[in-house]
Amino acid sequence: MLKVKDVDYCGGYVLELLFNNGVRKTVDLLPFLEGEIFGELRDLDKFIQFGLTRITIEWANGADLAPEFLYEIGQPVSC
Repeated sequence: MLKVKDVDYCGGYVLELLFNNGVRKTVDLLPFLEGEIFGELRDLDKFIQFGLTRITIEWANGADLAPEFLYEIGQPVSC
């Protein structure tokens, strides 16, 4: 089962995620912030209010995204 193990804020609507398979990816979530729950996260003050659950990230308003979705849309981090 894929899980998000760590998350770092990169700026704007971009997060860097570490998954339990050791892969690190960046995700730009701006294109996905639509609708009643996710739309309110376009306010950066609300967007940065996130934390880790046992399997993924969740925002203060209760919004969360499946780790598989985050993995799919993420771009590999090249260091």
